[in-house]
Amino acid sequence: MPGIIVDGVVTEEAPNEVNSSQNKDNLSAPRSPVASKSMHSEALEMHVEGSGAGEPSIEQLYNNVCEMESSSEGGSPSRESFGSDGEESRIDSELRHLVAGEMEAMKVIEEEEVEESGNAANAVAAAENGTPVKAQSSNSSKKSSRKAAKSQLESDASAGPNGKASTEEGETEVSKPGNRVGRRRKASANPQNGSEDAGLSNPDLGPFLLKHARDLIASDNPRRALKYALRATKSFEKCAGGKPSLNLVMSLHVVAAIYCNLGKYEEAVPVLQRSLEIPVIEEGQEHALAKFSGCMQLGDTYGMLGQTARSLQWYASGLEIQKQTLGERDPRVGETCRYLAEAHVQALQLDEAQRLCQMALDIHRENGEPASLEETADRRLMGLICDTKGDHEAALEHLVMASMAMVANGQETEVASVDCSIGDIYLSLGRYDEAVFAYQKALTVFKTSKGENHATVASVFVRLADLYNKTGKLRESKSYCENALKIYQKPIPGTSLEEIATGLTDVSAIYETMNEHEQALKLLQKALKMYNNSAGQQSTIAGIEAQMGVLYYILGNYGEAYDSFKSAIAKLRTCGEKKTAFFGVALNQMGLACVQRYSINEAAELFEEARAVLEQEYGPYHPDTLGVYSNLAGTYDAMGR
Repeated sequence: MPGIIVDGVVTEEAPNEVNSSQNKDNLSAPRSPVASKSMHSEALEMHVEGSGAGEPSIEQLYNNVCEMESSSEGGSPSRESFGSDGEESRIDSELRHLVAGEMEAMKVIEEEEVEESGNAANAVAAAENGTPVKAQSSNSSKKSSRKAAKSQLESDASAGPNGKASTEEGETEVSKPGNRVGRRRKASANPQNGSEDAGLSNPDLGPFLLKHARDLIASDNPRRALKYALRATKSFEKCAGGKPSLNLVMSLHVVAAIYCNLGKYEEAVPVLQRSLEIPVIEEGQEHALAKFSGCMQLGDTYGMLGQTARSLQWYASGLEIQKQTLGERDPRVGETCRYLAEAHVQALQLDEAQRLCQMALDIHRENGEPASLEETADRRLMGLICDTKGDHEAALEHLVMASMAMVANGQETEVASVDCSIGDIYLSLGRYDEAVFAYQKALTVFKTSKGENHATVASVFVRLADLYNKTGKLRESKSYCENALKIYQKPIPGTSLEEIATGLTDVSAIYETMNEHEQALKLLQKALKMYNNSAGQQSTIAGIEAQMGVLYYILGNYGEAYDSFKSAIAKLRTCGEKKTAFFGVALNQMGLACVQRYSINEAAELFEEARAVLEQEYGPYHPDTLGVYSNLAGTYDAMGR
């Protein structure tokens, strides 16, 4: 995602191409306009502010404190800490209370969560068995009390003046009932003993906790990382004192990224909305770019939720802020224009996508060298847009220029991806021999660079199968389909489920044209399972379900067809795609299933809605619209109207 705030300063990063090689090769299974992995990794690439020259870092000091504690437990005298003359220095004392205290508090919270989850499980089991839940024994309560008190005593032992142990506080803690929460209540009652409020007001604590959150994300532990990030946010908020703080904005962006990493996109939305309220554009460029970054991240999140309209709206808001801040001809604005163009392509808003892509191309030609990497990426996207709009000659021109630039830059693998796109255009133009040559050229490169069992090799097999199917060579077509399925059924490690599902959908379409409907249906069912009702793939899932409905209808299973269409249409309504031509076609198909089930009134309602949508999208004389007119007339006749 372009634009990350690092230590209160926004650094601009070029928006990643949204799975460019896959999206540009195939539009049959549109995906959310978001590079989720890119968004998460970029939002978390942050660093902790360094200490002044010659001063130890917070992490060094904390490690030193831990060494002191471990040596004191063994009865040996404490080592001298950094900047200490043998006694507890001021910084060591503060660190013991503020940092080590925070770390210990986090451990206690986690222990309590484990206990609560265990108690909840016991309660559920007891309820199922019809037996009452027994209270925890006093012995175990006392044991946990002693452990908590011992830990607190070790933490506070050297907190007294001149490093002397404060035994009175420790004895008081031991004498209290065995409740871990009691230790935290005690801490909050006395700020000098590492209270939560005092810890959060330490300006060094927020960066320290965010660093640990980043480390936990790197070690694939996002749930613990979320706890640290939330506490860091509280610390930054307390230190800000109600004033606009870029550190707080950065922390909120990280929290939202972790929520997205956990699949909790709904919870990320209010966090990002709050981050947009903090920056004041009039305060300078850093605040403006912080707001731009939040808009783009919010657009990504709405995209993962399948809310395309809101996603595009926030992308547009971010672009306007970036233009006002950096100027309309800045190269970074060009990168954002291409990012938005890709999003509009996936939303099938091709005119707006072409306008934005042309803006990006003009900006990069102005600011960069001829045949630069940025211009090459723009031309690849423009070729895809022109091809989708049916302007195959213009698409071929853009892709050939992009291929020549890549050859000059030594990007052989990327050239192979462009060759696949060139083959697609030759296929659309009916120039089959040239299409075969382009596909075979790409296939040779992919086998050499990626291996013969790579999913990219399978995608070329699917293209060749489609080509031979269209030229009537069914034996060759089926052979290439089988080769592709062998790779998809035993994918190499690292292959995404989405890539496999897309491939299965494409092969299913070829089998359908061969009238092998049952085989096509099995492949679609496998693809549907791989998506697992993902929140960010609702539009794609709806497309698969609609196609399954068509196959069920052809096979005479009208009940299953009705259920598939109903589920697909519900998802399309939720995603905000109820005004697209695809939605109108799906309504018409569901109406036909209702006719076969003798639900005439429901069929009439569906045909009427389909007519309104298709008249708006296609006009009254399009074949699909005329088909709906015919179906609606037959339904009215059956109803006696």
